[in-house]
Amino acid sequence: MLKDWKIATKLNILLVFISAIIVVLSSLFLAILLRHNSEEVIAEKALVLIETMSSIRNYTSTQVNPKLASRLETDPEFLPQTVPAYSAREVFEDFRNQGDYRDFFYKEATLNPTNTRDKADDFETQVIKKFRENPNLEQDSGFRSFAGGDVFYIARPLSVSKESCLRCHSTPQAAPKSQLATYGRENGFGWKLNEIVGVKMISVPANRILQNAQKLQSSVTSILVVCLLIAIVLINAFMKITVTKPLTKMAQLAQRISTGDLSQEFKHPFNDEMGLLAASLNRMKVSLEIAMDMLTSDSE
Repeated sequence: MLKDWKIATKLNILLVFISAIIVVLSSLFLAILLRHNSEEVIAEKALVLIETMSSIRNYTSTQVNPKLASRLETDPEFLPQTVPAYSAREVFEDFRNQGDYRDFFYKEATLNPTNTRDKADDFETQVIKKFRENPNLEQDSGFRSFAGGDVFYIARPLSVSKESCLRCHSTPQAAPKSQLATYGRENGFGWKLNEIVGVKMISVPANRILQNAQKLQSSVTSILVVCLLIAIVLINAFMKITVTKPLTKMAQLAQRISTGDLSQEFKHPFNDEMGLLAASLNRMKVSLEIAMDMLTSDSE
């Protein structure tokens, strides 16, 4: 059956096969490239958020805490608004009400926090230890697994950079009375100046990254498929004009010559391979015509 196929059919099959290979290989390459790109985009957003939370922490520590510090000794309950971590988390929750950040999560995971909700889990503990063992390490990122799926995270070390922090975290005897009344004397003490006590961690579900990558991949792949289809159409049109159509006409001319019709010749306007073939066919016709005339003369 293959020997009965026309050149155009064989060419189209070859083009489709090549196009399919290009699409498959491009999709695999794009999947890797676009996932990496999506990670970078989300990482940039996360880093901006971490820097924002750091600024909020600093503002709370330098502007809010001094104004409310005296009340920590007199109020019956501890004022969480004086704690930088509380301010950062509250502001971040407001960020999450916006569409672009609803899938982001922020936690100041601490080894020995005053509020147990900030207690580092096993994975976060290992990240904290990594920062402690590598003082020059400024950032850590990657994926971690939960029951609901993988999560992409970015973490930065959280250290005791100001002596004012030690008021609440050095010893129970130095802590404000309202803090002891609210949280007790067991947690959040023993911190030291410049010690890494936790991490600021922002995480986002991995499917968010995959969805972004898949959307871009689908768009790019669709554009690639359309471009390849246009290329196939253009190649077919070019082959029809420059190869198939001239070959068909030369085949028809050769058929007439074989039956003795020497009245026509094939004219090709280009000096390409088809032009050389046409010239050869015309020379063959002329030679055959001369030979026929010579035979006719000899017979007379």
